[in-house]
Amino acid sequence: MKKKRPVNLDLSTIRFPLTAIASILHRISGIIIFLSIGALLWLLDLSLSSPKGFLQASLMMDNCIFKFFIWSMFSILSYHISSGIRHMMMDFDILGVTLQTGKFSAQISFLIASLLAILSGVLIW
Repeated sequence: MKKKRPVNLDLSTIRFPLTAIASILHRISGIIIFLSIGALLWLLDLSLSSPKGFLQASLMMDNCIFKFFIWSMFSILSYHISSGIRHMMMDFDILGVTLQTGKFSAQISFLIASLLAILSGVLIW
C-alpha cells in the first residue's frame, strides 16, 4: 500500500527552530572535539618529549594559523560545555521543558559561548 504524503527534499526551504540548531551544533561540536583530541595529544607529547620538542611546540604556538586552531578549539569547547549544561538542566527538569524556556536557554547558551570565545581570543592573542 502506497502512502500519499508530501515529501520535501529541498533542505533549503526548511527553517529549523533555534532549539534544533542548538542541539545539532552541540552534536557537531562534540564530534569536532573528539577528532581534535589526537592533534592536541600529539602536541602535548611533543612538548613533554625533550627540551628540543618543547622548543618546537612553543615555536608552533607562535604561528598565527596554530593560534587560530587553538582559539577555535577553545570556542567549540566553550559552546559544547555551555550547551551541555543547558541540556542537563533541561533533562533534570531544572529549567522546565517548554518551547519558551528552550528558546531562552539556547540564546543564553549562545551568549555564554560567544563571551567565552572572545575571552579566549584575548588570552591567546
